[in-house]
Amino acid sequence: MQTQIFERMESEVRTYSRSFPVVFTKALGARLTDENGREYIDFLAGAGTLNYGHNHPKLQEALVEYITSNGIVHGLDMWSTAKRDYLETLEKLIFKPRGLDYKVHFPGPTGTNATEAAIRLARVVKGRHNIVTFTNGFHGVTMGALATTGNRKFREATGGIPTQGASFLPFDGYLGEGVDTLDYFEKLLGDKSGGLDVPAGVIVETVQGEGGINPAGLGWLKRLEGICRAHDILLIVDDIQAGCGRTGKFFSFEHANIVPDIVTNSKSLSAYGLPFAHVLMRPELDQWKPGQYNGTFRGFNMAFVTATAALKHFWSDDKFELEVQRKGRIVEERFARIAASLTEMGYPASERGRGLMRGIDVRDGSVADKITAKAFENGLIIETAGQGGQVVKCLCPLVISDEDLLEGLDILERSVSEALS
Repeated sequence: MQTQIFERMESEVRTYSRSFPVVFTKALGARLTDENGREYIDFLAGAGTLNYGHNHPKLQEALVEYITSNGIVHGLDMWSTAKRDYLETLEKLIFKPRGLDYKVHFPGPTGTNATEAAIRLARVVKGRHNIVTFTNGFHGVTMGALATTGNRKFREATGGIPTQGASFLPFDGYLGEGVDTLDYFEKLLGDKSGGLDVPAGVIVETVQGEGGINPAGLGWLKRLEGICRAHDILLIVDDIQAGCGRTGKFFSFEHANIVPDIVTNSKSLSAYGLPFAHVLMRPELDQWKPGQYNGTFRGFNMAFVTATAALKHFWSDDKFELEVQRKGRIVEERFARIAASLTEMGYPASERGRGLMRGIDVRDGSVADKITAKAFENGLIIETAGQGGQVVKCLCPLVISDEDLLEGLDILERSVSEALS
């Protein structure tokens, strides 16, 4: 397998090719194939970008038809039939059934573009600079988004330029069981000498992905919404990884019955692995002046096409989300069994997550690395997360068949035994 060209020319910043050092040629559903013809079950799914799997035939058909009809690909933010179809479908199938009323901003094609736009909009609307964010949160690595990202690995790579404009507070569970971390937030807001600049907004993941699959309690999220409302603070939900069905609902905040002021989406938004992001905002918050926040690749028409096809195919009723919830229970049960087995082997472990966004916390990154390396040897692609890489993280495609799901779980369970026995 020829890899010298990658090793010689590609930047040292690369990561996934170090964990999975083969050359892939094709992919379908929940399986990847390398150039030697070996298949791998995919529990990574583009770090949550391929919720609908690789090359789903319905989405592929829509995209091929659009391209071969000479449909417009790049059009800045000009109007197109593809954009119109997307917005009409988004409103009909996603917003109206959930009682949501949002305007849509296409800021650029990536999650960090959406974060930058969301926090800047909050500052414009409220005339305040501070953004409250949470320990172990991840919101992107451009400078504005990086200021709200907790992991030191990313924050140290600025060449000495300080990140600014954000204040970190403890996420739900950060201080241990029985401690409601929002008590601290409320105390600071009520204390003029507490040192917290009144924030324009609060940005939160309902389930922290890169931070280690940390689900916020539904009551905690509901209380956070109430605090924001009481203090004239905008609630921003980062649904970039947890959204588009990953937790068993289209929006991850639906579980808590809350309505954010601003929502960011990307990753699986295009449904096909194409770059695509948007920011949703309550209509009265749309206070941008024309062109005030833009980007060359805002509104990528091919992504509109596949996103629209996915909404129509998967979200016209509740069958798909019920399937995701069912598969989530399968993974939860098996992960709990694997965690119990690890604990019996002398490696204390626990399972957590929501829907098909789940992880096994083994408390030690070197242990997690051994497990995922052995899993790759055995034909399963799965990554780690958490501040020390101590969580074995499952983000399998939501469309994965029961056969592939169970086979992948069998490989993981066997790999745990082989790696640590």
